[in-house]
Amino acid sequence: MPLDQDRDMPFWAHLEELRWHLWRPILVMIAIAGLAFWKIEWVVGRVLLGPLRPDFPTTRLLCRIGECPPSWPLRLQATHPSEQFVKAMVLALATGLVVGFPYLVWELWRFVRPGLYRHERKALQGLVLWVSLLFFVGVAFGYFVLVPFMMHFFAGFHLAAQIENIWRIGDVIGLVVQTCLAVGLVFQLPVLLWGLSRAGLVTSKGLRKGRRYAIAAAVILGGILTPSPDVLSQLLLALPLWGLYEVSILVVALSERRARRYLPLR
Repeated sequence: MPLDQDRDMPFWAHLEELRWHLWRPILVMIAIAGLAFWKIEWVVGRVLLGPLRPDFPTTRLLCRIGECPPSWPLRLQATHPSEQFVKAMVLALATGLVVGFPYLVWELWRFVRPGLYRHERKALQGLVLWVSLLFFVGVAFGYFVLVPFMMHFFAGFHLAAQIENIWRIGDVIGLVVQTCLAVGLVFQLPVLLWGLSRAGLVTSKGLRKGRRYAIAAAVILGGILTPSPDVLSQLLLALPLWGLYEVSILVVALSERRARRYLPLR
């Protein structure tokens, strides 16, 4: 039997099924967001502002190699009556999205899986694990590497000694959330290119030929995703992106080799 089960369903039935597959992870994310909102003071003090703490792992590492960031009294402010409440909601929802991401991918896989052929399901085995793992690695890289460097740079930069850095809490939340989520999604590059190769849209040979353009795109993307204007922060993202591209070439090449090996058996 080529398919897992009979999928001869009308279009609206597919939409109804997809709706239920999406509602479950959404409810889980809302529950996680509610818990994060309940503990929002801890989330802000220990997680959001963690990269500015002297005991943060990245800060301790910089101090060990002789690049210890200068200490300063950090002052935050809210300039709108509803800013703290609205940004607390944003931070809580972002927490729910990050923590509940694997379940969302799993439910989408459950929706797609019955309509796949047996060899397609076999080829996609472990997809949920790899997508989730790459997402968490990207979020961790953004939080432990990019965010500390950007925040330390901005906090230590002064146009003049008389000018004091007083940040809006909404801007800080936006910087951390956008950076971590963007990097987490960008780290899906190997999965994306592998999927395009399975669809016959890209090949390992073509990816090798486009390496110079990929390097240029990684540098440009590093500059876009890192608001910090210093070259170091941009390179900290551009280099891993280049590395992910090289890993993608290897993954696509292995996939092509495996497809050629089992092609006569299909």
